[in-house]
Amino acid sequence: MTQKFDVVVIGAGPGGYVAAIKAAQLGLSTACIEKYTDKEGKLALGGTCLNVGCIPSKALLDSSWKFHEAQDGFAIHGINHAGVTMDVPAMVGRKANIVKGLTSGVATLFKANGVTSLQGHGKLLAGKKVEITKPDGSTEIIEAENVILAPGSRPIDIPPAPVDNNVIVDSTGALEFQAVPKRLGVIGAGVIGLELGSVWSRLGAEVTVLEALDTFLLAADTAVSKEALKTLTKQGLDIKLGARVTGSKVNGEEVVVNYTDKDGEKTITFDKLIVAVGRRPVTTDLLAADSGVSLDERGYVHVDDHCATSVPGVYAIGDVVRGMMLAHKASEEGIMVVERIKGHKTQMNYDLIPSVIYTHPEIAWVGKNEQQLKAEGVEVNVGTFPFAASGRAMAANDTGGFVKVIADAKTDRVLGVHVIGPSAAELVQQGAIGMEFGTSAEDLGMMVFSHPTLSEALHEAALAVNGGAIHIANRKKR
Repeated sequence: MTQKFDVVVIGAGPGGYVAAIKAAQLGLSTACIEKYTDKEGKLALGGTCLNVGCIPSKALLDSSWKFHEAQDGFAIHGINHAGVTMDVPAMVGRKANIVKGLTSGVATLFKANGVTSLQGHGKLLAGKKVEITKPDGSTEIIEAENVILAPGSRPIDIPPAPVDNNVIVDSTGALEFQAVPKRLGVIGAGVIGLELGSVWSRLGAEVTVLEALDTFLLAADTAVSKEALKTLTKQGLDIKLGARVTGSKVNGEEVVVNYTDKDGEKTITFDKLIVAVGRRPVTTDLLAADSGVSLDERGYVHVDDHCATSVPGVYAIGDVVRGMMLAHKASEEGIMVVERIKGHKTQMNYDLIPSVIYTHPEIAWVGKNEQQLKAEGVEVNVGTFPFAASGRAMAANDTGGFVKVIADAKTDRVLGVHVIGPSAAELVQQGAIGMEFGTSAEDLGMMVFSHPTLSEALHEAALAVNGGAIHIANRKKR
């Protein structure tokens, strides 16, 4: 007898597993299909984020930063030491243990909430039927009242630098180095490239980042991107803008990379090369020809503002649909879809999805940046506050960067918060909360912030919007 569920989710990443748990919590019979397995061949839930993305990269970032601090940052605190070394296999092993704990945690949550976990490749057929191809090659068809497509994304391959999983690797391979490469190349100066480049640079690699665009961090506020480029360069990352890779050749245990820049054709040799030029949606064998669901011109599943496809009862979320490829976006889309299945009018505010780069200093923003608003003809007032004037940042010896608050000049409503500095992700989230409720810069300035905290920098930047900052000299109000 064919199994039938109220909700079938294809993919157990941060969008899929959250949607499945929420559906079960709302009383819907739910199944979640996932094919990804770990090195031991066991089903590993959590998608790219938990297995080979957000979580493992942050584990390595934290470990490498602690090593950097031990080498170069302890003396100022009066902590004397000598001979600090890094055991790379132990660092990578710690990362693996964190991943294993979290992925098994998702399995536990499925069990606790009554989600049926099915292992295999899910494919949407006509009539909201789903075909599951199991690890042994056998197939099973289940039926659903509602289907949520959450297959995620994979790294983009580029012909000039084909990944061999040895010398040339993608973002997944870069998490598994067992030794620090002497010369490391990174193609792409986006979030992934900068984070992975930072990890291995801190451990002693000579890192060169080749970025095809002439502009650094195009999506970030110009003031933030300029500060980030200056800081990361000072940390040792050799970031070459306008450098388009045209070819590569692996010679034994090194790779020669050809690229062009404003001065013409050049070559450079690395011991390892990371290809980090972005990600693409996973739609391979996801949709039967008669499923009724269509892809747009870029290969994404076509959906409306509420993630509904053209087939009633079929939805798609996360990296496989329009918008930024972010785990938190996928999770909230999953919750929105499930609540709408239950008849609620839940919506998502796509204008207030925070972006974070976990370099050091962290880089984060929410809302619009100054160049976007100027291009739209919006008159704004801007307030900034440097962490160099923050008592808490000084106490922690972490004073690089600033907080920037942008407000509408007519209404004083906050339109964007941009941070580069310590705990940027947390400070931007404070801004996002306020912006969700239509806060003004004056509102933020009137709130009481505890002292001494890094959050006070947000408070002061909001005050500075209208020329009222206390702990820096104010610029004239625009």
